[in-house]
Amino acid sequence: MRVTILGAAKSGLAAADLAVRNGETVFVSDAKPLDKASAAADFFASRNIASEFGGHTDLATKADLIIVSPGVPPTSPVRVEAERLGIEVIGELEYASRFLTNPIVAITGTNGKTTTTALTAHVLNEGGRPAVAAGNIGTPLSSLVGTIDSSTIIVAECSSYQLDTTRTFRPNVSMVLNITPDHLSYHGSFQQYVHAKWKIAEYQRANDVVVLNADDAHAANAASVARGMVRYFSLLTEVDGAFVRGDEIILRDQQHNEEILMPLRRLGLPGAHNAANSMAAALAARAFEVRNENIRDSLASFNGVEHRLEHVRVHRGVRYVNDSKATNINAAWFALSSYDHPIVWVAGGRGDNNDYSTLDDLVAENVKAIVCMGEDADAIFNHWCTTKRCVKVASMEEAVHAAADLARAEDVVLFSPACKSFDMFANFEERGRAFKAAANGL
Repeated sequence: MRVTILGAAKSGLAAADLAVRNGETVFVSDAKPLDKASAAADFFASRNIASEFGGHTDLATKADLIIVSPGVPPTSPVRVEAERLGIEVIGELEYASRFLTNPIVAITGTNGKTTTTALTAHVLNEGGRPAVAAGNIGTPLSSLVGTIDSSTIIVAECSSYQLDTTRTFRPNVSMVLNITPDHLSYHGSFQQYVHAKWKIAEYQRANDVVVLNADDAHAANAASVARGMVRYFSLLTEVDGAFVRGDEIILRDQQHNEEILMPLRRLGLPGAHNAANSMAAALAARAFEVRNENIRDSLASFNGVEHRLEHVRVHRGVRYVNDSKATNINAAWFALSSYDHPIVWVAGGRGDNNDYSTLDDLVAENVKAIVCMGEDADAIFNHWCTTKRCVKVASMEEAVHAAADLARAEDVVLFSPACKSFDMFANFEERGRAFKAAANGL
């Protein structure tokens, strides 16, 4: 088979390598100029894989199958032409799944999917069910084909980009955490974005499990396309699955038998949203018959993932938290609701037509001062400067020093940008590392 890989980022490299291992004739096409993709070009040359950089020529559509990287939108001319020619276009997630026999837990949501993916893998491993976190969290599924034991459970973080190009992807457990508007320029509309998320459950079978957030209408409505057994989690109401009663997490099975899992205060991660994530992870673990005692202990011991409400240090009684992965308003909302102590909020970056008014109530109640940075610094400053102490800064180091000056013992300096990173940094990881370096340098 002739296979074209569109995009030479991490998932494209892994897909190309798998296709070569499968004996296919592989061609890679990337829009980036060669001088910005030299490492990828060297990788392909070392494996005798033909490639082109700086744009997509007609060679890209001389294929029986096209594997598209998440960053290549449906409106890309090369994708439009491929579909006109009747060439099958799929993503790396779909391609890899066709060669995997491992059990799969697939997790999607606008916010919280990285944390929940890592948490679910942690709970499974601690419960005696070997698991590996993969997918959008960093390890492409293609790199796992033929390299891990077939009994190892793959816990896959799945973005809407990846799910949009699935055709047969069938996880044993699927999970939809929440759905709020995001990536609309890629999907074209919110409804298209919702349907991309729902595809995580579309190809399951009757004995598979679907875990849905009952408190989020768009996530809960994935039940309308689900083929598996639906289990819900909720902070607000009692459901078949996992819910909160008083200050305890309760598990209820389909026969309505109930068991107390654990007190909320024992969870290792702060915030109501992480209580929801923990319940979702618990339901996934129960689907693999992990004992409640093991789930309880592992939920209590989990400390989170890098760049997501990551504890950096305590300096002069002030706690510094890196939440660089909060690239939109909704993610920042979760962060601002996670702490009982006054917050000095460091925010800003490249806004995405952000409506900051949705954060007004939380800011009024939880935030004592705001440090504004990046392209949206003026927008953030102008929105809150009449009600909160606001400071504008030009760099990350200046932001951290300004926050340190504003904070007092027992306060939290929370870096939760609510914006994309691309105005000042290559990605949110680089941005988060910059915050941590500045905080540790105080």
